[in-house]
Amino acid sequence: MEATAHARFQRFGARKVAQTLEQIRGKTVLKAEEILPNIPRVAAVMIGKTVRSAAANLNVRAGRKLPSEQVYIKQIWVGQGPMLNMKRVLPAPMGRAMQFKRKVCHLTVVVSDEK
Repeated sequence: MEATAHARFQRFGARKVAQTLEQIRGKTVLKAEEILPNIPRVAAVMIGKTVRSAAANLNVRAGRKLPSEQVYIKQIWVGQGPMLNMKRVLPAPMGRAMQFKRKVCHLTVVVSDEK
């Protein structure tokens, strides 16, 4: 059985989140919860919340509490979100303003009770 959790419109760059995902892909939820606090990235907190949410969704779908060591991260990926409405301004030389866009990402976690 599978369950999914999404974290959408998160204020992190997709490349930096993807580097963290490489560390936990294919592992159990218990092992991922042990690894994530030791990764020196701010996005690790958001990833941990999403993994726990997917595991909780699997418990609801199964109708019983599954141990964390029996729940595996089957798929986990991140995609670039829209950069349309997060426009910001930086000061530039000669009194000008330079515009830049904040990065946003969408994280998807799929967990399963079989390896």
